[in-house]
Amino acid sequence: MRLLLVEDDRSLAEVARRGLVGEGHVVDLARDGKEGCLKAVHGEYDVVILDIMLPLMNGYDILKQMRANDVWTPVLMLTAKDGEWDQADAFDLGADDYLTKPFSFVVLNARLRALARRGGSERPAQLTAKGLVLDPATHLVKRGEHSIDLTPREFNLLAYLMQQKGAVVTKAQILDGVWGSEHDGDPNVVEVYVGYLRKKLDTPFGEHTIQTVRGVGYRLAME
Repeated sequence: MRLLLVEDDRSLAEVARRGLVGEGHVVDLARDGKEGCLKAVHGEYDVVILDIMLPLMNGYDILKQMRANDVWTPVLMLTAKDGEWDQADAFDLGADDYLTKPFSFVVLNARLRALARRGGSERPAQLTAKGLVLDPATHLVKRGEHSIDLTPREFNLLAYLMQQKGAVVTKAQILDGVWGSEHDGDPNVVEVYVGYLRKKLDTPFGEHTIQTVRGVGYRLAME
């Protein structure tokens, strides 16, 4: 396999590079985000191993640039960040796997082989609803020609509602689908985030995209 390793920790990068070369792989190394992005977007690799915390440009932004340029090389995020929302953000942006440091080299190598067998994924389809366009690959949302900046949680909530377009979904369903079944906080957080979305998606444009169904939940308006 031809691999790209984007890692700024020199000792870790060298240990990983030697181990991978010893397994018969060809390994290109990038030590900062800008160099890694250039190689990931314009090079040809079987798998990209991508750290999140990098100088000059972080791993999330590299992943966005890859997918925005229709580069669907499998990406394994390699990072010291092990929070569940960090993992969720990586997968939402188009990562294929996620491994935290410190890691087993045996596990790393096995996951790389699995990703190489799987090959590049197809670009996910854009979601549309009443003038809104949501692109899961680039994490961009537009109304007409206007780009709308959303936080990761707002983006995930909108994506969930757009996937259920026209159907009424309850707060419990939204919590489970967006926050996860382990969420044990205030369920009114759904109302708060629906309010955030309305201020960004509807209020500036005089639209009413997210409808409240009293006593039941919410529904995204059809075209």
